[in-house]
This record gives sequence, structure tokens and C-alpha cells, in this order.
Amino acid sequence: MTNGALTVLAQETRPAGGAAIGEVLLATALGLGLTAVLLGLVWAHRTRRSTVLQRAGDRLGRATGVPAWVALPTVLTTLSLLTALLGMLWDIALHIGVGRDEGPLANPAHFLILFGLFGVFAGGVLACAMPLDERPGPAAVRFVKGWYVPVGGILLTSAGLYALLGFPLDDVWHRLFGQDVTLWGPTHLMLIGGAGLSLVGLLVLEQEGHGTLSSDDSPAQAERRAGRIGRFVRQGSAMGGLLLGLSVFQGEFDFGVPQFRLVLEPFMIAGAAGVALVAARLWMGKGGALVAATFFLVVRGTITLLVGPVFGEIPPSLPLYLGSAVLVELVALALARRPLLFGAVAGLVVGTLGHATEWAWTQVAKTLSWNSDILVEGTLMAVVGGVSGGLIGALLALGLQRRLPRPAVARPVMVGAVLAMSLAIANGLVATVPDDVEATFRVTEASADPRTGDVEVQLSRASGQPAVDDPAWVQMTAWQGDGLVVQPLERTGEGTYRTTEPVPLHGTWKTLLRVHDGRQLYAVPLWLPRDEAIDAEEVPATDGVTRPATPEIEVLQRERELDAPAWLWGASNLVVLVATLAIVATISWGVGRYSRRGGGAPARTPVPPRVPAGVR
Repeated sequence: MTNGALTVLAQETRPAGGAAIGEVLLATALGLGLTAVLLGLVWAHRTRRSTVLQRAGDRLGRATGVPAWVALPTVLTTLSLLTALLGMLWDIALHIGVGRDEGPLANPAHFLILFGLFGVFAGGVLACAMPLDERPGPAAVRFVKGWYVPVGGILLTSAGLYALLGFPLDDVWHRLFGQDVTLWGPTHLMLIGGAGLSLVGLLVLEQEGHGTLSSDDSPAQAERRAGRIGRFVRQGSAMGGLLLGLSVFQGEFDFGVPQFRLVLEPFMIAGAAGVALVAARLWMGKGGALVAATFFLVVRGTITLLVGPVFGEIPPSLPLYLGSAVLVELVALALARRPLLFGAVAGLVVGTLGHATEWAWTQVAKTLSWNSDILVEGTLMAVVGGVSGGLIGALLALGLQRRLPRPAVARPVMVGAVLAMSLAIANGLVATVPDDVEATFRVTEASADPRTGDVEVQLSRASGQPAVDDPAWVQMTAWQGDGLVVQPLERTGEGTYRTTEPVPLHGTWKTLLRVHDGRQLYAVPLWLPRDEAIDAEEVPATDGVTRPATPEIEVLQRERELDAPAWLWGASNLVVLVATLAIVATISWGVGRYSRRGGGAPARTPVPPRVPAGVR
């Protein structure tokens, strides 16, 4: 069989739209089965027909110093989140390396994501179901008569459900718009966002549990029973987990295949650091930010080793955060007693000096390092991310400590921070494509079977003006050929560049020139294989060929249906937006409720046991 025939066969086995009906039915059956098991456990526990959950929770609670309805959901959710994180990064590596899936159940990483996110949902359900004959804290919500649920359980359940909804919606999305091979697809963001926000529910649940250790315990006694060091470690792990969740959004930059302007990366790093490190320092006290950053580095480093050397896939890089953690600790020495001011100032320092440490880290750890092209705008974006994140982190810590400022202060700060972040993201998404730039390729064959080549590129404008000024990158990307090549080109003259190593020009590889210069972000394909599934013709790598600049999305997301009706695209995004606003509102409500009601009643309010029918 010829190489061309093998290429066509490989493409035909990977559908470009939704999954096959058989796989949809199988995935649905799997989800229903897991749900049935979960509901069965809940029913048996609530009717006292089984003590399995209680015994497991009590055993874990003795080791961690929290009630059973906190201990079991916390352990389950933590393990589930780590499983989902491993699955997400593995899945990104697979899509970058081999492209589309043959089907959702043909991708092993999808099982880790599915089971991980279902575990988060299950942790929330168990947290709501396990308290018997008690009101789990003064902030608890009445579900039905005699059944009160903790706020943290509601938040966990909501975040898990929001993330799980991303799975069926993702298949619908692919059927409507084709495969959007990007981390930032709307339904993909639901999966990531739900996992990240679940950490807030876990933090609230932890606080509720420590308030109900015993109706006779003072805060100091509760602290001694829980174990001060053990609790500090758990809190650091939770805040490090929050940092992990927020950092997943940077995935495409970590793998070296970003589909958006580079200024978004320093913004996201500073925003994540502002939220998690400021909250960790205020909530945990001295050393909190350093513990959270260390936890992040250990877990992300371990997952990088698993995805890379162990699984044999493309390993991601990772941000450092240590410089920002040290700076947050230093600012706290002077301002920790003024939380909102501390959050703003710490965020400003993270967005400037912390940004500088990350800049230096990219020169060592990143294939596409930061340079002068994004110096001004990238720093401004980092400042917006750091200050906004710092204010949100301060509000989160104050909420956990039941010290939220009055609504007239807290709400404008929260809304203003979210709005500033939204505007920064919108700015980062603005990219233009010049209408008069073209690239001429000179290809020197380095090997014939498989075909590779050394490439020289001439970028030119019809107007005669320079095609690029001080670009963030001019590079060749070759991906989805069972590997990844990201090669910054060597400048040889005015608008002329060359590769330093041969690039693949065969099989299922997609090889293209990518240019990022200021707000300009575009690509020029060099070699693209024929793809029967989307009726796309081969783009041959011909020596001397000249091709115009094109939007990157037309090449990197070749399978996407760009001619879908505008109303359908708008309506679909609106559905995701409404779901996202709902989960953000739910998280804000939950933190606010715990903060304002968590200290206003006895720590543990008994609820009369339910008398079974027929017993009087």
C-alpha cells in the first residue's frame, strides 16, 4: 500500500463531526450506569439500609479530623481531580500529536476525564447526602424536611454537573461546527472551568466541616483535633489544586501550539497567581503562597513525566509561579491586615516583578519564549490579570474566613475584577490578517522516504513595505503526524528566514508557517494531506510555491465548519455563556452564604431523626 493510500485510510478512520451513534449510545449507557450506582448508594445511606458510606467516611475522618460527610467527598474529589487533570493534559498531547480521534471511546485519555469529572460530581452528591440527623453547619440549606445539605456540597455538585454537561454538548458542537481542535473551544472550556471551580466548593466544604467537629469545641479545640500541621498541608494542597485548575487554560501555550496571541499567556499566568497565591497567603497565613506554588510544581511536574516519558506523548512545559509566590509573601508582611489592599498591591507586584520572573523562565523552558514584541502589551495584560486575580483571591479568602466585606463593597469589587479580566481576554482575542502578505517557499529535499525538507521562506508585501517588524514568532509548526515539531526560524535577511532542521512533508503531518507580529496572527500552509472526511484536497509542498497569508484557524482547525449560519453559532455560544454565568453566580452565592451565615448559629444543629413509616 502506498504512503498516499495509508494517509487517506488514516484520515477516513477519524470522523470530522460528531461521534458514531454506537459510541454515543455506549457512552450514554456508561454515564447512566455510574449515575445509577451513585444514586443507589445515596438511597441506601439515607434509608439506613447500608452503612458503607458512613464507615468509610468515619475512617477517613479520624485520620483528617473532619466529619465523615467532609472526609469521604474530599478524598474522592481530590483523587478525581488529579485523574481528570492527567486525562486533560494527556488528551491535549494526543490531539496535538495525532489529530482527531477515531471516536471518543477510542481515546484512552477521555476515560480519565470522564471518570475524573464524574468523581467530582459524585463527591458533591455524597457531601449533600451523607449528613444524617444533623444540620451540617449554620449555612446549610434545607433540601427537604429533615434533610439539610452543606453549601460546599452544593457548589461541588454544581461544578461537577457543569463540567459533565460539556461532554454531550461537545458532541453536539462537533456535529454542528465540525472539530474545533483547540483547547479554547466553548464546550472544552466547560470541562476545564467546572473542574477548576470545584476547588472552591471543596474549600468551603472543608471550612464547614471544621465548624461542626463537635458542638462543644471552641475554634482552638477544633484546630487541635484536626491537627494544625495536617490541616495546613490540606489547605496548601487545596490552594495548589486551585492553581493547577486555573493553569489548565494555558495548555496550548504550554505545549507550544497556541492559537491565540502571545499576550494572553502572561495575562493568564498572572491571573492564576493572583487568585490562588493571594488567597493561599490570606487563608493559610505565612508560607501559604509558597506551599501552594510548591504543590503545583510537584503535581504538574509529575504529570509532565507521566505524559512524556511514561506515556510516550508530547510533554507540556509549565509556568514557574515561585517568583510570584515569594513576592506575595513579602507584600503580606506589610499589608496582610488589609486584605483588599493586599490583594490589589500583591496582584500589581505579580503582574510586574512576578511577570519578569516568568519572562526569564520562558527563555529557559519555552520553545516560543517571550520577546520585545509583547513587552509593553504583555506587561499591561499581566498587570490587569494580577490585580484582578489578587482582588478575587482576597475575596475568596475573606469568604472562607467568614470576613467578607459588606455587599456594597464585595459585589462591585468582584464584578469589576471579572469585567476587567473579560475585557483583557477580549483584547487578547483580537487578531488581524494582512491582506497583502505572501510567503514564497524554497524547499530542499533532505530525505525522500519519508519526505522531509529544509525550507527557506521569503515574506513580502505587494506594497513593498516590510512584511514583519519585530515578530513574536516566525516559525514552522508540523503536527498531527504522530508527533510535534515547533521550530523557530533563523532570520537571514529582510523578510527572509530558514529552518535549522528538516521538517516533515509527508503522511498525516500538517506543516505550516506561522507568524505573530503585534496584533497580526496568520499562517501559510506548506504541506497538508488530503482529508476525505472533510473533502479537503492535498496542499503539496512544492519548491518555489508562493501562497498568501491566511487566518490560522483555517489551517490549524482545518476540520471546522466555518460556513455555519451566524445565528446558529451565536445561539450555541449563548447556551454555553448562560451555563457559565450560572455556575459563576452559584459559586459567588455559595461563598457569600457561608461567609455571612457560617458563624451566626451553633456549630452543629441536631435534626430530629426521621421515624420510619408505621413506627409510632
